[in-house]
Amino acid sequence: MSESSHSVSRQYDIAITMGDPAGIGPEIICRAVAAMSPSARAGTLLVGDPAIFRRAVQTIDAKLNFAPLDAPNAPAGSVAVAVVEAAGNVMIPDGEISAGAGDMAFRCIATAVELVQSGRAGVIVTAPLNKAALHAAGHYYDGHTGMLAALTGAPSSFMLLASEHLSTLHVSTHVSLREAIDRVTPERIIATVEAGHEHLVSLGMANPRIAVAGLNPHCGEGGIFGDEDTRCIVPAVEALKARGFDVSGPISADTVFYRASQGEFDLVVAQYHDQGHIPVKLIAFDTTVNVSLGLPIRRTSVDHGTAFDIAWQGRADATNMGAAIAYAHRLVAGTHEPRRGRGA
Repeated sequence: MSESSHSVSRQYDIAITMGDPAGIGPEIICRAVAAMSPSARAGTLLVGDPAIFRRAVQTIDAKLNFAPLDAPNAPAGSVAVAVVEAAGNVMIPDGEISAGAGDMAFRCIATAVELVQSGRAGVIVTAPLNKAALHAAGHYYDGHTGMLAALTGAPSSFMLLASEHLSTLHVSTHVSLREAIDRVTPERIIATVEAGHEHLVSLGMANPRIAVAGLNPHCGEGGIFGDEDTRCIVPAVEALKARGFDVSGPISADTVFYRASQGEFDLVVAQYHDQGHIPVKLIAFDTTVNVSLGLPIRRTSVDHGTAFDIAWQGRADATNMGAAIAYAHRLVAGTHEPRRGRGA
């Protein structure tokens, strides 16, 4: 697309990528879009194969019409689709890992990035992909976040899991536990807190309260159980405090998430994947949204997988996709809704 065509072409609030077409992505997208108001639907762009979306509509017994992006004389009320089809008309089996599905999922993301960078869409919302299918297609990324960092040229990125009751941002995510320990450095912790603070401020929160979880049991007990907390986390927190951040830590991981869920903190910085994922998914499994920070574009996602075992059976629940879309609209609007504690 040329810059002149962008100036006269329609802009969309969100662009929703299809994800792995062998999984539940198309179904949950269509359920969520069918539940939208007409105005919200008009601001939504899908990225994928219209034929697959039409099949998903039939599978869930919904009523939606689709039209290719910028198609002349598109039917009123139709949902725009930036068309991405399977390369070489390869057949993609339902509910199975395949290179064709992985390649299609990758190209949907690449197309969405181009749309946002060109100003055609505001925020990307991603349906789930399968990492094994992605790798089978020759796209060697650890998931959406790493892929988006590579496609946008970002030096690093951060995974935020956001929910109404508890939100966590991770110092590291898809690496081994041994490597995750090595990534607990003052520089990385400071960068993580900065990214979280910037994000919450962008949503209208004036002075976010951020807690940094300890790495070792009881934050190392003064070095008895490891020295990473005193050697790496304490200097990072002190440096951030000196710059005016409302940050606390290190706080033992066996208490900090409970305290945050009760409203004491707005965000917890977790040191590795499971430390942050387990408490958030325990509290808000269906409504937690995955948000990528540190990128030059904005992206939200469902926080579940492709669910191959129930794909294309009309059984997939779109609650999490609805939450991801709602968070994306908050990013578009730049608004923040106060998070409630579990007792509220």
